[in-house]
Formats: sequence, structure tokens, C-alpha cells
Amino acid sequence: MTPPLRTLVLGGARSGKSSHAEVLVGVAGPVRYVATGRSDPGDTDWEARIDEHRRRRPPEWTTVESPTDLPATVLVGDGVTIVDDLGTWLTGVLDDEAAWDAPRGTVAPLVDALVDAVRRCRHRVVMVSPEVGLSIVPDTKSGRLFRDELGVLNQRLAAVCDEVVLVVAGLPLTLKSVDASKNSREFTP
Repeated sequence: MTPPLRTLVLGGARSGKSSHAEVLVGVAGPVRYVATGRSDPGDTDWEARIDEHRRRRPPEWTTVESPTDLPATVLVGDGVTIVDDLGTWLTGVLDDEAAWDAPRGTVAPLVDALVDAVRRCRHRVVMVSPEVGLSIVPDTKSGRLFRDELGVLNQRLAAVCDEVVLVVAGLPLTLKSVDASKNSREFTP
């Protein structure tokens, strides 16, 4: 059976979503790992998380750290691309666009570009993203903005992906498979 071309792996914090994505790609052929988290030497906990991910990657994988243009990065290459993760990418986009206090939809063109790149991608891509819609409504404006923007991004990517997996407590649950993708439509906010 041929693996799906585009896979979205969702899950909560420490759910095992990144590990599951890494297992999905296996070890055959070239693997490019796109790490979207930006380094912050002043945040030792964050740096430890980044280091943990680095140690887990096989040495033969190519790593792209904090790409400035994720849509273009997704479209390039052959083999398999893992993007880990879309929440940290979105945080960087919100920072770069000074969108935390801007009107909703400020980052929509960048989200559109990513969804379009994933739709056009012709090599295997596995994307990891936090599922943030299962919790309480954040009590801060920035928390609500992040949750809402990421929720829309996840829905739009799920619509163009062949496979969507939710990881809970290290257990993967397939929400969408290649066979079901024939019946999907793209979400429009």
C-alpha cells in the first residue's frame, strides 16, 4: 500500500504527536525535518525541548531550522518532509506580522500560502500541529487569537490532506484516511 501523500498529525501538548509523525515516515529514503521552533537562549525550558527533538532525529535526516518561508520550503525536495510544528510556525508568523494586536485575519495570506503549498506538494509531507480546541476558552486576547487562527489552519490543512491523525496519550486515532479523502472539501472560514 502506498502511504498517503499529505498527512496532518494533531495532538495536545506532550501527546506523542511528534514521535508518531517520525514513526510514520520510517527510515526509507531521504527525510527532511523542518523544525519551526525559533531558538530563545533566554528560555532554558524551550531550548531543552528543542534539544530533545534534535537528539531524537536520526543523523541521516536533513534538518531545516526555522525556515523564513515555510510554503516554499514545503514545496521543495523529494523523499519525505516532516514539518514540526505548525503551532510554533504560527506563533512566529503572528510575531513577524505584529498581528497579536492587529485585526483578525492579518495572517490569512500566509496561511493561504501554506495551505496552497501543501495542496500542490508532490512529495510526501507529514505536518505536526497542536490541537488547541479541546480546552477552555483562553482568558487573554492573544490566547484566543492563537487558538482561533490555529484552529482555522488545522481545519484548512485537514481538508487538503489525504490523512489526518489525532494522537492522544501516545495513541494514534485516524480521523481521515486516503480512501475518505475523495469526499473531503476545503474548509472556508
